[in-house]
Amino acid sequence: MQCPKCRAEQSDHADICTACGLVFAKYYKHHPPSGEAPSPPARRGVRRRPPGRVAELLFGAPPAGGAPVLALRVLLWCVLLVWGLRLMAAPVSSNAAGESLLHLVNLPFHEAGHVIFAPLGDFIGSLGGTLGQLLMPLICLLVLLLRTRDPFGASVCLWWFGENFLDIAPYVADARAGVLPLLGGNTGQTAPYGFHDWEYLLTETGLLHLDRALAQASHLLGALLMLAALVWAALLLLRQWRALEHG
Repeated sequence: MQCPKCRAEQSDHADICTACGLVFAKYYKHHPPSGEAPSPPARRGVRRRPPGRVAELLFGAPPAGGAPVLALRVLLWCVLLVWGLRLMAAPVSSNAAGESLLHLVNLPFHEAGHVIFAPLGDFIGSLGGTLGQLLMPLICLLVLLLRTRDPFGASVCLWWFGENFLDIAPYVADARAGVLPLLGGNTGQTAPYGFHDWEYLLTETGLLHLDRALAQASHLLGALLMLAALVWAALLLLRQWRALEHG
Protein backbone atom coordinates (compact mmCIF):
# COMPACT_ATOMS: atom_id res chain seq x y z
CA MET A 1 0.00 0.00 0.00
CA GLN A 2 1.00 3.66 -0.31
CA CYS A 3 1.35 6.21 2.48
CA PRO A 4 -1.61 8.60 2.05
CA LYS A 5 0.66 11.54 2.86
CA CYS A 6 3.99 10.99 1.07
CA ARG A 7 2.90 8.20 -1.31
CA ALA A 8 5.85 6.01 -0.32
CA GLU A 9 5.29 2.28 -0.75
CA GLN A 10 4.66 0.50 2.55
CA SER A 11 4.04 -3.02 3.78
CA ASP A 12 0.35 -3.94 3.92
CA HIS A 13 0.65 -4.52 7.69
CA ALA A 14 2.65 -1.38 8.50
CA ASP A 15 1.35 0.89 11.27
CA ILE A 16 3.73 3.80 10.67
CA CYS A 17 5.15 5.19 7.40
CA THR A 18 8.88 4.43 7.28
CA ALA A 19 9.46 7.51 5.11
CA CYS A 20 7.53 10.32 6.83
CA GLY A 21 6.55 8.76 10.18
CA LEU A 22 2.77 9.12 9.66
CA VAL A 23 0.70 6.99 12.06
CA PHE A 24 -1.89 5.39 9.83
CA ALA A 25 -4.50 4.69 12.54
CA LYS A 26 -4.50 8.30 13.68
CA TYR A 27 -4.66 9.59 10.10
CA TYR A 28 -7.53 7.35 9.03
CA LYS A 29 -9.46 8.21 12.18
CA HIS A 30 -9.92 11.75 10.85
CA HIS A 31 -9.51 10.99 7.12
CA PRO A 32 -11.35 7.72 6.40
CA PRO A 33 -10.78 5.98 3.09
CA SER A 34 -13.16 6.83 0.26
CA GLY A 35 -16.68 5.48 0.85
CA GLU A 36 -16.45 5.43 4.65
CA ALA A 37 -17.96 8.16 6.81
CA PRO A 38 -16.00 9.41 9.81
CA SER A 39 -17.33 8.15 13.10
CA PRO A 40 -18.98 10.94 15.12
CA PRO A 41 -17.06 12.05 18.20
CA ALA A 42 -18.29 10.60 21.46
CA ARG A 43 -20.19 13.05 23.64
CA ARG A 44 -18.99 12.92 27.18
CA GLY A 45 -21.39 13.27 30.05
CA VAL A 46 -24.48 12.51 27.96
CA ARG A 47 -26.22 9.18 28.41
CA ARG A 48 -28.88 8.38 25.89
CA ARG A 49 -31.99 6.50 27.00
CA PRO A 50 -32.13 3.13 25.27
CA PRO A 51 -34.62 3.30 22.37
CA GLY A 52 -38.04 1.93 23.21
CA ARG A 53 -37.60 2.20 26.97
CA VAL A 54 -40.75 4.27 27.47
CA ALA A 55 -42.74 2.06 25.10
CA GLU A 56 -41.52 -1.02 26.95
CA LEU A 57 -42.61 0.51 30.26
CA LEU A 58 -46.07 1.49 29.00
CA PHE A 59 -46.81 -1.66 27.04
CA GLY A 60 -44.44 -4.36 28.29
CA ALA A 61 -44.64 -8.00 27.29
CA PRO A 62 -48.06 -9.58 26.67
CA PRO A 63 -49.20 -11.16 29.96
CA ALA A 64 -49.46 -14.88 30.54
CA GLY A 65 -52.83 -16.53 30.97
CA GLY A 66 -54.00 -16.82 27.42
CA ALA A 67 -57.52 -16.22 26.14
CA PRO A 68 -59.33 -16.30 29.55
CA VAL A 69 -57.23 -13.40 30.86
CA LEU A 70 -57.78 -11.46 27.65
CA ALA A 71 -61.54 -12.06 27.82
CA LEU A 72 -61.74 -10.80 31.42
CA ARG A 73 -59.72 -7.74 30.55
CA VAL A 74 -61.93 -6.95 27.56
CA LEU A 75 -64.99 -7.27 29.82
CA LEU A 76 -63.45 -4.90 32.38
CA TRP A 77 -62.53 -2.45 29.61
CA CYS A 78 -66.12 -2.45 28.34
CA VAL A 79 -67.42 -1.74 31.85
CA LEU A 80 -64.98 1.15 32.27
CA LEU A 81 -65.88 2.50 28.84
CA VAL A 82 -69.64 2.55 29.45
CA TRP A 83 -69.33 3.74 33.05
CA GLY A 84 -66.77 6.36 32.14
CA LEU A 85 -68.79 7.77 29.24
CA ARG A 86 -71.86 8.11 31.47
CA LEU A 87 -69.88 9.98 34.12
CA MET A 88 -68.09 12.17 31.57
CA ALA A 89 -71.31 13.08 29.75
CA ALA A 90 -73.14 14.05 32.94
CA PRO A 91 -73.03 17.77 33.81
CA VAL A 92 -71.10 18.81 36.90
CA SER A 93 -74.32 20.03 38.52
CA SER A 94 -75.77 16.49 38.45
CA ASN A 95 -73.10 15.22 40.87
CA ALA A 96 -73.17 11.91 38.98
CA ALA A 97 -69.68 10.94 40.15
CA GLY A 98 -70.51 11.89 43.74
CA GLU A 99 -73.53 9.60 43.71
CA SER A 100 -71.77 6.65 42.07
CA LEU A 101 -70.40 3.55 43.75
CA LEU A 102 -66.84 4.80 43.29
CA HIS A 103 -67.55 7.77 45.55
CA LEU A 104 -67.80 5.32 48.45
CA VAL A 105 -64.37 3.99 47.46
CA ASN A 106 -62.87 7.46 47.17
CA LEU A 107 -64.37 8.81 50.39
CA PRO A 108 -62.13 6.91 52.88
CA PHE A 109 -59.01 8.13 51.08
CA HIS A 110 -60.43 11.66 51.12
CA GLU A 111 -60.99 11.58 54.87
CA ALA A 112 -57.62 9.90 55.47
CA GLY A 113 -56.00 12.73 53.53
CA HIS A 114 -57.41 15.25 56.01
CA VAL A 115 -55.84 13.32 58.89
CA ILE A 116 -52.47 12.81 57.19
CA PHE A 117 -52.06 16.44 56.09
CA ALA A 118 -53.62 18.06 59.19
CA PRO A 119 -50.22 18.67 60.89
CA LEU A 120 -49.27 20.95 57.98
CA GLY A 121 -51.84 23.59 58.92
CA ASP A 122 -55.50 24.39 58.29
CA PHE A 123 -55.15 25.16 54.59
CA ILE A 124 -53.12 22.05 53.65
CA GLY A 125 -55.28 20.01 56.01
CA SER A 126 -58.40 21.07 54.10
CA LEU A 127 -56.67 20.46 50.77
CA GLY A 128 -55.49 17.11 52.11
CA GLY A 129 -58.85 15.48 51.49
CA THR A 130 -58.58 16.15 47.77
CA LEU A 131 -54.90 15.20 47.79
CA GLY A 132 -55.70 11.93 49.55
CA GLN A 133 -58.21 10.76 46.99
CA LEU A 134 -55.91 11.75 44.11
CA LEU A 135 -52.73 10.28 45.56
CA MET A 136 -54.13 6.81 46.20
CA PRO A 137 -54.86 5.90 42.54
CA LEU A 138 -51.65 7.64 41.49
CA ILE A 139 -49.59 5.56 43.93
CA CYS A 140 -51.32 2.39 42.72
CA LEU A 141 -50.58 3.38 39.12
CA LEU A 142 -46.87 3.88 39.81
CA VAL A 143 -46.55 0.64 41.77
CA LEU A 144 -48.23 -1.38 39.02
CA LEU A 145 -46.22 0.31 36.29
CA LEU A 146 -42.78 0.43 37.89
CA ARG A 147 -42.73 -2.43 40.39
CA THR A 148 -45.03 -5.19 39.19
CA ARG A 149 -44.76 -4.29 35.48
CA ASP A 150 -48.51 -4.49 34.92
CA PRO A 151 -49.34 -1.75 32.40
CA PHE A 152 -52.97 -2.85 32.02
CA GLY A 153 -53.50 -2.52 35.77
CA ALA A 154 -51.78 0.86 35.60
CA SER A 155 -54.18 1.98 32.84
CA VAL A 156 -57.13 1.07 35.08
CA CYS A 157 -55.59 3.15 37.87
CA LEU A 158 -55.19 6.07 35.45
CA TRP A 159 -58.92 5.78 34.70
CA TRP A 160 -59.59 5.83 38.46
CA PHE A 161 -57.26 8.81 38.89
CA GLY A 162 -59.20 10.73 36.23
CA GLU A 163 -62.54 9.72 37.76
CA ASN A 164 -61.48 11.37 41.01
CA PHE A 165 -61.30 14.73 39.24
CA LEU A 166 -64.93 14.19 38.21
CA ASP A 167 -65.73 13.28 41.82
CA ILE A 168 -64.13 16.50 43.08
CA ALA A 169 -65.73 18.83 40.53
CA PRO A 170 -69.28 19.07 42.01
CA TYR A 171 -67.92 20.06 45.42
CA VAL A 172 -65.71 22.72 43.85
CA ALA A 173 -68.75 24.10 42.01
CA ASP A 174 -70.73 24.05 45.30
CA ALA A 175 -68.30 26.37 47.10
CA ARG A 176 -70.62 29.40 46.96
CA ALA A 177 -74.00 27.65 46.81
CA GLY A 178 -73.32 25.27 49.69
CA VAL A 179 -76.24 22.96 48.96
CA LEU A 180 -74.54 19.57 48.48
CA PRO A 181 -74.65 17.24 51.50
CA LEU A 182 -71.40 16.90 53.39
CA LEU A 183 -70.20 14.13 55.68
CA GLY A 184 -72.36 14.18 58.81
CA GLY A 185 -75.48 15.52 57.10
CA ASN A 186 -74.50 19.20 57.00
CA THR A 187 -74.28 21.40 53.92
CA GLY A 188 -72.01 24.32 53.18
CA GLN A 189 -74.78 26.69 54.27
CA THR A 190 -75.36 25.08 57.67
CA ALA A 191 -71.85 23.90 58.55
CA PRO A 192 -69.27 26.10 60.30
CA TYR A 193 -66.78 27.94 58.09
CA GLY A 194 -63.99 25.57 57.09
CA PHE A 195 -66.13 22.43 57.09
CA HIS A 196 -66.77 22.69 53.34
CA ASP A 197 -63.27 22.15 51.96
CA TRP A 198 -63.63 24.09 48.74
CA GLU A 199 -65.58 26.99 50.22
CA TYR A 200 -62.67 27.45 52.63
CA LEU A 201 -59.89 26.87 50.06
CA LEU A 202 -61.31 29.21 47.43
CA THR A 203 -62.25 31.89 49.96
CA GLU A 204 -58.77 31.87 51.48
CA THR A 205 -57.15 32.13 48.03
CA GLY A 206 -59.55 34.78 46.71
CA LEU A 207 -60.83 32.46 43.98
CA LEU A 208 -64.34 31.86 45.27
CA HIS A 209 -65.89 33.61 42.26
CA LEU A 210 -64.20 31.01 40.01
CA ASP A 211 -65.73 27.96 41.70
CA ARG A 212 -67.79 26.87 38.69
CA ALA A 213 -65.01 27.51 36.17
CA LEU A 214 -62.54 25.52 38.28
CA ALA A 215 -65.08 22.73 38.61
CA GLN A 216 -65.51 22.56 34.84
CA ALA A 217 -61.71 22.48 34.43
CA SER A 218 -61.49 19.62 36.93
CA HIS A 219 -64.23 17.72 35.10
CA LEU A 220 -62.55 18.25 31.72
CA LEU A 221 -59.14 17.18 33.01
CA GLY A 222 -60.64 14.06 34.54
CA ALA A 223 -62.45 13.19 31.32
CA LEU A 224 -59.25 13.55 29.29
CA LEU A 225 -57.35 11.31 31.69
CA MET A 226 -60.09 8.68 31.58
CA LEU A 227 -60.13 8.72 27.77
CA ALA A 228 -56.34 8.43 27.68
CA ALA A 229 -56.55 5.46 30.04
CA LEU A 230 -59.14 3.74 27.83
CA VAL A 231 -57.01 4.25 24.71
CA TRP A 232 -53.92 2.94 26.54
CA ALA A 233 -55.81 -0.12 27.77
CA ALA A 234 -57.27 -0.76 24.29
CA LEU A 235 -53.79 -0.75 22.75
CA LEU A 236 -52.63 -3.23 25.39
CA LEU A 237 -55.59 -5.51 24.66
CA LEU A 238 -54.93 -5.32 20.93
CA ARG A 239 -51.29 -6.21 21.50
CA GLN A 240 -52.27 -9.13 23.73
CA TRP A 241 -54.77 -10.40 21.14
CA ARG A 242 -52.16 -10.26 18.37
CA ALA A 243 -49.69 -12.14 20.55
CA LEU A 244 -52.26 -14.90 21.11
CA GLU A 245 -53.16 -15.00 17.43
CA HIS A 246 -49.54 -15.48 16.38
CA GLY A 247 -48.61 -17.66 19.33
